[in-house]
Amino acid sequence: MYRDNTKTIKIGNKAIGGKNPILIQSMTNTKTENVEDTVAQIKLLEDCGCDIIRCAVPTMEAAKALAKIKKQISIPLVADIHFDYRLAIAAMENGADKIRINPGNIGSTDKVRAVVDVAKERNIPIRVGVNSGSLEKNILEKYGKVTAEGIVESAMDKVKIIEDLGYDNLVISIKSSDVMMCVKAHELIAERTEYPLHVGITEAGTLFSGNIKSSIGLGMILGQGIGNTIRVSLTGSPLEEIKTAKLILKTLGLRKGGITVVSCPTCGRTQINLIELANQVENMVTKYEHLNIKVAVMGCAVNGPGEAREADIGIAGGIGEGLLIKKGEVVKKMPESELLNCLEEELKNWNS
Repeated sequence: MYRDNTKTIKIGNKAIGGKNPILIQSMTNTKTENVEDTVAQIKLLEDCGCDIIRCAVPTMEAAKALAKIKKQISIPLVADIHFDYRLAIAAMENGADKIRINPGNIGSTDKVRAVVDVAKERNIPIRVGVNSGSLEKNILEKYGKVTAEGIVESAMDKVKIIEDLGYDNLVISIKSSDVMMCVKAHELIAERTEYPLHVGITEAGTLFSGNIKSSIGLGMILGQGIGNTIRVSLTGSPLEEIKTAKLILKTLGLRKGGITVVSCPTCGRTQINLIELANQVENMVTKYEHLNIKVAVMGCAVNGPGEAREADIGIAGGIGEGLLIKKGEVVKKMPESELLNCLEEELKNWNS
């Protein structure tokens, strides 16, 4: 398996690569200069299950804000840098646990060397990031268009620049919004490098399209044993990115623990607002990540007990009332309005 044979890289208090678990990453969408808002969002992401957080650093004020942010969070902080090498240096001086750069847009070799020298002094990993939309002119001319091969060649060229400067504390990220191109690029680069890979489908889109494209792309890549950290890129709340990433990993059997919610599709027998109830349950159970159980939400009190038999616990609705079900057996009947609270009380006191 490719991921087991990658180098182990330390990012703050976390380790990736080798046999370490796949970690989930997200990116804040607050202004990094606004320390209070950024810290508040990171803490919400931590509670949701984010393992590593990345912040944009477009200004020197943002770079300096990292020091204050770092003191108030518990997960590693990655600084996202474009173009200005001085921001990369300032970010590391202000506590960034990793920096993300594309050496191609940092500038001259001297500027890249200045960044690498500080990273080397502080033993801070560099994530070399290349997107399909930022390929160099010579790569595009060589392949005639954007291709998976061109993405990989560009990334390996950037890695060599840093290796030639005497540094190999690296993570590689290659991304494309074209799902199948992204999959192929990861298959190619996994054969060529032992550096850990951060995997994602860039600019995947809104909550609907982004979740589908990310699930397919990440599923195909991770299923081949490729990838050490992941990000689901969505146009929306980063909290949604974490929820989707966790479910992708659990579905692939790459992460254990946490509650799995199953719910039936609506049909003509449904007598309650099943869609709303299932969403409420899904949001509520995120508070009980220590439980490794299956929860069923059923819309029909007639078939609910049978359909929920494989779940540890479940609720099923009828006309104005509902059932609490454990291991397929009805244990309690109550008004529909009490279903959610009853289920939560059971989870609070779960002891088996």
